Amino acid sequence: MNNRISILVIEDDSDISNMICDLLEQNGYNAKPAYSGTEALMAFDNKINLVLLDLMLPGINGEMVLQEIRKHSNVPVIGLSAKSDKNSTINLLKSGADDYIVKPFNNDELLARIEAQLRRYNQFSSFENENNKLTYKDLSIDAETYSVQVGDTPVSLTKREFLIIELLMKYPKKVFTKSNLYEHVWNDEFLGDDNTVNVHISNIRSKLAKANPSEEYIQTVWGIGFKMKE
Repeated sequence: MNNRISILVIEDDSDISNMICDLLEQNGYNAKPAYSGTEALMAFDNKINLVLLDLMLPGINGEMVLQEIRKHSNVPVIGLSAKSDKNSTINLLKSGADDYIVKPFNNDELLARIEAQLRRYNQFSSFENENNKLTYKDLSIDAETYSVQVGDTPVSLTKREFLIIELLMKYPKKVFTKSNLYEHVWNDEFLGDDNTVNVHISNIRSKLAKANPSEEYIQTVWGIGFKMKE
């Protein structure tokens, strides 16, 4: 295991924190403990590769910590939840957590979940956010000029088509419902008109396919919505 992988362990119970940190260190990770939400936000930086986040923290709770992290980073976050924290867990996932595990947990399961999140996150290592530019696979966009390119080929999108692909590229692991996309792009309440979003997605796919017929960029998640295709 690459010992440069650094995991921030946000857990106020020192016994549990020590146990997790020892487990991580024994398996080649660099463990960085934080015992409160405030301490966690001070400790978080761009060297952190994954976060283990207890929901029940003194002062700033887990959900608030996650919201602050998500303002700056898409680093994987796994919630640590007691069985009685079901509502908190649901809220954490809605706020952008990638996974959760219920305490007390099996050590092998925790390690497996960490490895799965790191593997999934690393699949998007080509995804870059530099100033107003986003890159995913060979697709790049510039929010300042509303320009789109597939490789060296420029692609002409309407403003709404651009806003859709921009949102999907900003959060490539997230599945967006048609309601999410409509309310973000049209700045209006979604009234169940699936066809409007479907037509725009279809147009985007068609234009991107002309530039690179061998690649798919947008995946339909049946019954839910759309995301960037892995």
